[in-house]
Amino acid sequence: QVQLVESGGGLVQAGGSLRLSCAASGRTFSYYAAGWFRQAPGKEREFVASISGGGGRTNYADSVKGRFTISRDNTKNMVYLQMNSLNPEDTAVYYCAADRISSLPRLQAQYHYWGQGTQVTVSS
Repeated sequence: QVQLVESGGGLVQAGGSLRLSCAASGRTFSYYAAGWFRQAPGKEREFVASISGGGGRTNYADSVKGRFTISRDNTKNMVYLQMNSLNPEDTAVYYCAADRISSLPRLQAQYHYWGQGTQVTVSS
């Protein structure tokens, strides 16, 4: 069983940066791949980024590639999403997800554990 709690969301101006954090419970978090998803108002939840359990492999949606960076610190059971060059289209609720898999999943159905989400609002 893994519990995930996101933090770090907020209001930022276009061009600004935010770092989201995801705190995970459990003693074997390094066995779990982790991902970030987001859901904008009126839209379906979409994949943002994922990272392997050991942190050596990452995967990004084309819309955030080069602007966002996913990372993790397994000594602290933490996953991060550094978001730079934010634009209003990045406004959404951001969710952290995890599952005990060795791949870098991009589909929601591949993740069993989810956080409650944190709101990111980018003003123009």
